[in-house]
Amino acid sequence: MAAAGVSAGVPPNSTVYVKNLEERIKVEQLKVALEEIFSEFGNVLEIVAKTNLKAKGQAFIVFDSVEAATRAIDEVNGFELFDKPMVLDYAKTRSDATVLREGGSEELEAHKRKRLAEKERQQAHDALEAQKKLKRPAAAPDTARPAKTTKGAGLKPTSGATTAVVPDEYLPPNKILFLRELPEDASQEGLTAVFGRFDGFQEVRLVPGRKGIAFVEYENESGAISAKEATAGMPMGEQGKPIRVTFQRQ
Repeated sequence: MAAAGVSAGVPPNSTVYVKNLEERIKVEQLKVALEEIFSEFGNVLEIVAKTNLKAKGQAFIVFDSVEAATRAIDEVNGFELFDKPMVLDYAKTRSDATVLREGGSEELEAHKRKRLAEKERQQAHDALEAQKKLKRPAAAPDTARPAKTTKGAGLKPTSGATTAVVPDEYLPPNKILFLRELPEDASQEGLTAVFGRFDGFQEVRLVPGRKGIAFVEYENESGAISAKEATAGMPMGEQGKPIRVTFQRQ
């Protein structure tokens, strides 16, 4: 049976999600208080609490066993800390500390890449939604006058009905990177030396007749994500100008 206040849809795991914490308390002070409370129920591997606005009032308590997390939820849910009752649940995803302990460093890296991919997909979705909100709805046709069907026939509409375009920086992840602002002397061999270091590298494709751009393809999007994160803004060429690295627009 789930503990009071625990979401039945979240499976039991060793990480406890805590919310409704006092936001005015400094993070280090909060961590000390949480350590004192939750160490009573088992071995605490890690306490994650952040200062950014979106994460304030929340924390994650990582235990070394599901049993310890369950005991903590049963006993601490509703307990007041700094005059506010804490609300507890099992965390929806495994913590980095748990993944490392259970699966090792390789699984941890895969876990981080997956989390990064989800974050970038969400950013792309949010950017698209923001673009849509900025677009005005198409004006209703004026039925009092006949529509002009000859002049400009076949042209694409330029009204608010035009599909919103996601900025390059927020394109969703895929396995092909688009490189721009490369130095004029950038070569396939030189780019391969840089981008071939990442897992799943397949090839670098230059564009005939076009300097300053190239495509880099990987076997899967996780390799492309790692490469993009490591090389975006990297200085290149004699003048050391930063290059632009985004995912290819699909």
